[in-house]
Amino acid sequence: MPSDTLAPLREFVVAMTRLADETGLDEPVRIARAQGLLSALVRRDDWLPDACAQPHADFYQQYLLHCDPLERFSVVSFVWGPGQRTPVHNHGTWGLIGMLRGAEIGQRYRREADDGLVPDGPPARLEPGDIELVSPATGDIHLVENAFADQVSISIHVYGANIGAVRRHVFDPASGVAKPFVSGYSTETVPNLWDRSAQVRAMP
Repeated sequence: MPSDTLAPLREFVVAMTRLADETGLDEPVRIARAQGLLSALVRRDDWLPDACAQPHADFYQQYLLHCDPLERFSVVSFVWGPGQRTPVHNHGTWGLIGMLRGAEIGQRYRREADDGLVPDGPPARLEPGDIELVSPATGDIHLVENAFADQVSISIHVYGANIGAVRRHVFDPASGVAKPFVSGYSTETVPNLWDRSAQVRAMP
């Protein structure tokens, strides 16, 4: 039977859609269940399309893999070239980061009474299979960087919104001054999860 390399991602999207359809779930319960789904997805590394794994020489890339039609969640591949990092930023919604290839180092920040930012704990390193949560309820401001100066790292992110269209902020870590931004995405196309015609034709 023809290979269906996108099956893990399609199954993840289907499961996340069913989760999003469930009403009455407290956010921690919804996030915990989404974390289990993401953990299963990043346990294997044979499904991410090559087009969504390409680094840029100057900027980390944010490839949209899927956005729920009602914008209840989005799935994004973050591709980090050697040494690349984000500014200090927030998200405005919950998010789960699942490490797929390489490694990342994240530093959380918290606001002081004078609105300045200070590191919130030591830097945390994510290895393949590790999952990290960000949320306005538990800590939403951080900086992320590729742990390697000589290789690409890739993480899969799931957010509780269409993250590329969320108005959020980058911060000056010394002063805490916030500047608004909307991230968008690095490409105008998404993987075609739904063409299963080759597999169907091959069925007896």
